[in-house]
Amino acid sequence: MKLERVVLVGGTGFVGRAVANRLSREGIAVLVPTRRYIHAGELLVLPTVDVIEADIHAPATLERLFAGADAVVNLVGILHSRPGRPYGPDFARAHVELPRKIVAACRAAGVARLVHISALGAAADGPSEYQRSKAAGEEAIHAAGNAPAWTILRPSVIFGREDSFLNMFVRLARRLPMLPLAGAHARFQPVHVEDVAEVVWRSLTEPSARGQTYEVAGPKVYTLRELVEYVSELSGRPRPVIPLPEGLALLQARLMELAPRPLMSRDNVRSMRVDNVAGGAPLPFGMTPAGLEALAPTWIGDRHLRARYYPMRRRARRTRHV
Repeated sequence: MKLERVVLVGGTGFVGRAVANRLSREGIAVLVPTRRYIHAGELLVLPTVDVIEADIHAPATLERLFAGADAVVNLVGILHSRPGRPYGPDFARAHVELPRKIVAACRAAGVARLVHISALGAAADGPSEYQRSKAAGEEAIHAAGNAPAWTILRPSVIFGREDSFLNMFVRLARRLPMLPLAGAHARFQPVHVEDVAEVVWRSLTEPSARGQTYEVAGPKVYTLRELVEYVSELSGRPRPVIPLPEGLALLQARLMELAPRPLMSRDNVRSMRVDNVAGGAPLPFGMTPAGLEALAPTWIGDRHLRARYYPMRRRARRTRHV
């Protein structure tokens, strides 16, 4: 199959932007629907990427978006519900109903390939609404048969310069003298966003990827406590980590759910009962994953390293005040 035009559903997010960049480098025409054009940000400068305002939950709109496309990548995923709403309906809408609509629209528009981003730990009997909804979304993709031919990717937690995971703990370390931590012993295998984008590209272009489900992870397993201690040290603000028993963690998360953009939810706490670790090779296609320690210092430690030179710059009268 010749790949010329791809639609990225959820393409304005952290992972979507990396995928759009990867496809653009290959000269692929990429269409990214978004609720608001202003959310597209850096995508607007990519030469082969078009952004359009659209309601991706409307089946007729999806069919119009997919017309003439060779492939669709579904990157939509949420960790929290909208403020004041229960988690089940919002997860079902994003993780189950939308994949069903995408499959139907692909069939109607004659799209040949579909890559669906799920999550490591997705399971019908998982302890959290998130994990169960992700598993139900995978079943919706399986129901497509080979029309379109699909590939499912199950990434562990994804890190990168603009991630909302490691950077959240960096921000907390800057503000708090200690870090009370839910799920401190939960295990993760963080994967770099550029590796995820590369796996998406190869899934679209490798015939062997059709009908496959791939785990997508990094080279090393960490506990959440190890990750938090590492990034706080790297940021120049090492903080003691206080592991919370699950009862206190659920209470903390319940209070956080009251915020407009919660850092943690009770559903997140339940998700951490299951290790977020690959069962075999971390990446498909014989790829070698990039390590966290090799990349995180390039952005997490940046401000801290510059700050070390501030006294010398001041003595040399090279510090500007605006």
